[in-house]
Amino acid sequence: MLKIFISSHGHFASGIKSSVEILMGPNPRITVFDAYIDQDSVQEHLDAFYETVNADDQVLLLSDLYGGSVNQVMYTYLEKPNTRLVAGVNLALVLELAVKEEISDEELSQLIEQSRTMLRIVELDKSETVTEDEDFF
Repeated sequence: MLKIFISSHGHFASGIKSSVEILMGPNPRITVFDAYIDQDSVQEHLDAFYETVNADDQVLLLSDLYGGSVNQVMYTYLEKPNTRLVAGVNLALVLELAVKEEISDEELSQLIEQSRTMLRIVELDKSETVTEDEDFF
């Protein structure tokens, strides 16, 4: 089974989980930790998370910022079996991962590339006039 641990500076991680739950319902395979809002550490929460991981589980660690302090702590867990780490997480990626029971390296790479396309400047298309009756997209 794929288990996901998301951690971030501040409330970003719990915000992503909240958005996933609004859009898809509760997902017990997603665990989050908001770092630096109290005295708890990322390491403490990762240790507790790994106590719930079975030998045949896949673990996907997701952090907000590549090279940031949260990501650096998560990096130290890459020696754990079946563990991968992705930095720069966004909601599009987590939504795709939330429906997966397991994921290959190739599929994970594809989902990361796909989620990158969701980051873009949205501009008004001046060649078309949109009426109130038409959909935004």
